[in-house]
Amino acid sequence: MLGHFIDYARQVGLDAEPGFTTRKIRWRVQLTETGELINILPLGDENSGQPVSRCPEMHNMNAGGRAHFLVESVQTVALLFKSNETDKRVAATMEKHTFFLDSISAAAAKIPQLVPLAEFIANEQQVELLHERLIQEKAKPTDWLTWEIAGRDPLQMDEVLDWWRSWRRQDLETHDAPQEKTMLCLLTGEAAKPLEKHPKITGLSNVGGLGTGDVMAGFDKNAFCSFGLKKALNAAMAEQPVQQYVDAFNHLLRNRSRKLANVKVVHWFEKALPPETDPLSFIYEPPETTEAVATESARKILDSIKQGKRPVPDNNRYYAMTVSGASGRVMVRDWMGGSFENLVEMAGNWFSHLEIVARNGGGPAPDPKFMAVCGALVRDLKDLPAPTVATLWRVALTGLPIPQPYVAQALAHFRADIVNDHPFNHARVGLMKAYFIRKGGTDMNTYLNKEHPSPAYQCGRLLAVLADLQRSALGDVGAGVVQRYYVAASQTPGLIVGRLVANAKNHLNKLDGGLAHWYEDRIAEIMGRIRDTVPATLDLEGQTLFALGYYQQIAAGRAAKKNTNNEKSSH
Repeated sequence: MLGHFIDYARQVGLDAEPGFTTRKIRWRVQLTETGELINILPLGDENSGQPVSRCPEMHNMNAGGRAHFLVESVQTVALLFKSNETDKRVAATMEKHTFFLDSISAAAAKIPQLVPLAEFIANEQQVELLHERLIQEKAKPTDWLTWEIAGRDPLQMDEVLDWWRSWRRQDLETHDAPQEKTMLCLLTGEAAKPLEKHPKITGLSNVGGLGTGDVMAGFDKNAFCSFGLKKALNAAMAEQPVQQYVDAFNHLLRNRSRKLANVKVVHWFEKALPPETDPLSFIYEPPETTEAVATESARKILDSIKQGKRPVPDNNRYYAMTVSGASGRVMVRDWMGGSFENLVEMAGNWFSHLEIVARNGGGPAPDPKFMAVCGALVRDLKDLPAPTVATLWRVALTGLPIPQPYVAQALAHFRADIVNDHPFNHARVGLMKAYFIRKGGTDMNTYLNKEHPSPAYQCGRLLAVLADLQRSALGDVGAGVVQRYYVAASQTPGLIVGRLVANAKNHLNKLDGGLAHWYEDRIAEIMGRIRDTVPATLDLEGQTLFALGYYQQIAAGRAAKKNTNNEKSSH
């Protein structure tokens, strides 16, 4: 897996170098050549800032009291704290601020261009002025900050970067002596001196990770260590390939990731693809088909890719990983890879299996977003467990069956919507339909299937017709036959269906002859398919078929009424 990260780093041209990283910088502080504040420029957007490469990254930050060189947080540089910051945290930040000043001063002693910055940081009045200006700009303590000195960016000065390389090398030799013995690097297979600590992965703070970053390979407990090795030496990797995989991972999280509930999914291809031919992008958020704008559906686009109407690289492969943070560690919840052709096939099947008639009966519902399918299992996306998202993502990409517990969740919410008279959720009904297709069912259609062989499906149809009959006969009576009897009918139809059919005669007597005959024909047609096989009870799958029969019959009835009204209005 990490080897694929290194391949990706080479593919996108990442210049991975130990001691440097890319940061999303929010503010650029402009100084005069005499070390006075000129202005503060915002970079990027207020949420993420602007990615800037080649930012010096300090090692051994966990030791405390250390700060990064040149590029640091607003809190460390300008002593801007949260309103509820603890005294301990303030003291620790003051220590980091002093370290930051000392490192700038040490560099300025060798590089005259940095003297204005050293004088600025050492001037308490100038730092206080910066502090006030950042408050006015509504800067956050965690925002990254960089510099412009007399019109020049120190990150673009070779002499500054060379000083940092030299200082870092000497500090490592003094405080973090490298491993004396060589070991086989797991990433290259070559003998090398392995790293004891790996740089951190950033970008997982909103899915359980730490704001300071999380480690991909770390061993901080004796139970994780073997053969007397410490920390990351238990997974021996040399410094250069480690930096490559870390930079690649961070680049993917910044540029090729989607937050899905409490996890992030990153994906990429061996050969880069334009967004309009990326099947995974369609699963995230498929194109919409509306009456006003006849855009192509995701399935049509996927079909055109399969037919060669949209050019894509040959022999391409995809990789997808589902990750989150957990107590300072990167948690890889899933890893997948395969051919591009197979991915297109699976993405097409995903939408085809989920396709369901719209609740108004007017054609199929729009292709659902992936998170709409996940959200069909819960009342609130905040309640959606990360493992559920990871599992459904694998189901979508590999064509696996939908786990039965997920269908049970969708069915429970479907019943609740009916009882509470809420609108039908298309993704929820589509998921129930997809469950049967993916386990080999051939009788599930997008629209009503009058010939479906399951008595449970036909019982659901019958309840929909009886509910429509009641509305036609009595109008809106509040809690109707559906609200009162749906749950019982879907679980024990043998006890309920007969009573409801017998009561339907009272409703038929209130209708005119033509409409009464129409309902009698519908009831007779369905009863003819059920015959004498009304189930006494229904298991989970039977209750799900009941729900699908009910829903598709409702949609078919609404479509028929719409067509009838249109015909009347045209005459």
